[in-house]
Amino acid sequence: MNKYRVVEKFVSINGEGQFAGILAVFIRFAFCNLRCSYCDTMYANEASASYERLSEDEIVAYIKEQQVNHVTLTGGEPLMQEHIHSLIQRLLTEGLQVEIETNGSIGLNTFLSPFRPFFTLDYKLPASGMESHMNLENYEYITKQDVVKFVISDQEDLEKAHQIVKQFDLINKTQVYFSSVFAEISPSEIVDYMIKHHLNGVRLQLQIHKFIWPPEQRGV
Repeated sequence: MNKYRVVEKFVSINGEGQFAGILAVFIRFAFCNLRCSYCDTMYANEASASYERLSEDEIVAYIKEQQVNHVTLTGGEPLMQEHIHSLIQRLLTEGLQVEIETNGSIGLNTFLSPFRPFFTLDYKLPASGMESHMNLENYEYITKQDVVKFVISDQEDLEKAHQIVKQFDLINKTQVYFSSVFAEISPSEIVDYMIKHHLNGVRLQLQIHKFIWPPEQRGV
């Protein structure tokens, strides 16, 4: 029986992305291959992270008990989990809406069939310290049902995000979100940049869960 390393599981609203504001069951997996400067889930990323080993059946049973049909698989980096393809396909065959929050370093091509989840794919900008790890082949596989998310710390990040949007024609391929690092850059700065550069098709997003609850609170 496949086992998965689960740091926490809970029901809340989605705090960001195309499903922001809707109820979701969150399954947060342990460990990440990146170390972003602004990471707010380091408790899930380290080798010493506390987790429980849950089977596919146990995860599915927990989700069904919540009577919520949207599932967000997050981390850590969920696509690093052994046997994660099996779990994704199981959830989809159960009729659930499955969103994968992934850091942009793992290839998506092996997770597209037979059924396809929604991907929220990060592009790690210079201030993250992790830009060199981005898997640019992923832009061959994303569609309008997915999101590419740029988490922005400063003006240099804004310029690079704009460059990547143009380089890969992301407005025509997928949904594009600009998000501010909490307490690092003012959302108004991002809006001003969007206006100045006529960034039609880009959406500003705020992490609404950090306005509802304290920014450091877990399980929300």
